[in-house]
Amino acid sequence: MSLSRAIIFTLIILASVVAAFPLVWMVLTSLKTPQETMAVPPVWFPASPNLDAYWQVADVISVGRSFLNSAIIAVFTTGAILVTSLMAGYAFAKYQFRGRNLLFSVLIATMFLPPIVTLIPLYRIVGYLGLNASLAGIIVPNLANAFGIFLMRQFIKGVPDELIDAARMDGASELKIVFQIVAPSVMPAIAALALFAFVYHWNSYLWPLTVLQGNTDQYPIVISLSRLLSYNRGAMNTGLVMAGATLAVLPPLILFVFLQRFFVDSIVTTGVKG
Repeated sequence: MSLSRAIIFTLIILASVVAAFPLVWMVLTSLKTPQETMAVPPVWFPASPNLDAYWQVADVISVGRSFLNSAIIAVFTTGAILVTSLMAGYAFAKYQFRGRNLLFSVLIATMFLPPIVTLIPLYRIVGYLGLNASLAGIIVPNLANAFGIFLMRQFIKGVPDELIDAARMDGASELKIVFQIVAPSVMPAIAALALFAFVYHWNSYLWPLTVLQGNTDQYPIVISLSRLLSYNRGAMNTGLVMAGATLAVLPPLILFVFLQRFFVDSIVTTGVKG
């Protein structure tokens, strides 16, 4: 092995260790005793790993209900984003209509708006619709996504027009073309968008907190974890917080494991096209 390749591999390993360290430390801390979590100097590995902190989490917050709320928000929002992004991306990529470029430019411009700028207008709209303090109020404003439309448009442009024209000649409807011909052709992009959308809305904090207005029964897991922080200040039990955080990151991590092949394919495809 040449020196340059050895240096590159060493840098990759170091970067991987740095990136994985917070996750590993979180899991290890969740398995420690309260005394070990407060020890100075820190205890790296628990002497006798235990799951006591995980059982205590269920006593402080409603884990099952919070997970269900997060799943409803993330799954419904992600599904809607995939459908709207695929259909809108197809229209921008394959249809010719007046004002298409201007409309697409306006869409791209919305991506640069900080979320805090749209928080109050969206909250007012949700109020007018009567969706305050409900999961529907969190989901409805996020049924479409500018980045998703942009991503789908860029990938769908690479689908041959001849394939679409042949489907039309065979009598296929536009919806059938989108979901049975175009969608399988851009599956890596769909998987990448699904991963991005799911992780973002699973971890969303400010918007659900604003809409729910203290309706704790509807709190997703990320907001419920804030109760563990206050509990931690009183009990000095860092392991409890780490156990809750470990549970919260499991669904996005599992989703990434299932979609990683498509996610990598999307990066490779983008690199080849670029």
